[in-house]
Amino acid sequence: MRTEMFLFAGVAVFFLVTDVIYAWWSHQEPAGSAVLAVAFLMASAISFFFGRTYRTRGTRPEDRKDGEIADRAGPLDFFPPHSPYPPAVAAGAVLTVLGIVFGLWLFLLGLGTLAGSVGGMVFEYVHRGEPGEPE
Repeated sequence: MRTEMFLFAGVAVFFLVTDVIYAWWSHQEPAGSAVLAVAFLMASAISFFFGRTYRTRGTRPEDRKDGEIADRAGPLDFFPPHSPYPPAVAAGAVLTVLGIVFGLWLFLLGLGTLAGSVGGMVFEYVHRGEPGEPE
């Protein structure tokens, strides 16, 4: 994380220097100066995030010279085996986009399908307690 912090700090300094030169050269033209200032702030925010993460979590296995691939190994995530919701989300997204083209009725149908399927995907594996136990 420390390398990334220095990398984005260098990008932020570049945008700051470019912004100052651009503001002086363009005689205070506001649009370009604002864009470069926002780019400086975004690069600074990313650099701050990486620096803060490095200070709280320390070095990662890939930051060490003696780090091995197995040091970072472990479970990646949980992927549901047979979920009907990803195809339903895709169908809802397609209907919603087609509704923008063909009419409000199809857009509302797609929006309902999309909202229901996203809600189903989010709450599919919510723990509801043991069987026979009151909720």
